[in-house]
Amino acid sequence: MTTALYPGSFDPITNGHVDIATRAAVLFDKLVLAVYDRPLKTLLFSTSERLAMAKQAFTDIPNIEVVSYNGLTANFARAMGAEVIVRGLRVLSDFELEFQMALTNRKLAPDIDTVCLMTRQEHAFLSSSIAKEIAMVGGCLNGMVPSYVATALADKFHRLGPDASGRVQIVSLRE
Repeated sequence: MTTALYPGSFDPITNGHVDIATRAAVLFDKLVLAVYDRPLKTLLFSTSERLAMAKQAFTDIPNIEVVSYNGLTANFARAMGAEVIVRGLRVLSDFELEFQMALTNRKLAPDIDTVCLMTRQEHAFLSSSIAKEIAMVGGCLNGMVPSYVATALADKFHRLGPDASGRVQIVSLRE
């Protein structure tokens, strides 16, 4: 039985993430979607919120387990019995970072391979940061995130009010 680990911050989970995980679940016997609880970035959602949204995305896929973790991804992959780390690639610039991370994980855990899946064309532009920025200014997220994530984003920005912009990395969609 081959277990794969799909790590990320998933702040929030997007349809691009769902696509990569769903396709990986077909390739591997078990996929552990691992929500990293302490990334070096400003988070909009708490670990428990991100975990709940990710779990909701995969309720109908029995071989996907959603968990949270901290520490080194390579160590967590080993602890979960994963033989593979799954990553998604959207654009060419993703490749450099993913390549560097794959080599680092290979150094830390030589017995674990990294497999990169290319996103579907309709998700190539999409990132959690872009989804957050669109939601922050009240834009339509149809086709970008699951509907419950769009609702969670709207609710979060409503609660944050004017302080919201400090919680979102702006990717210059308005320029």
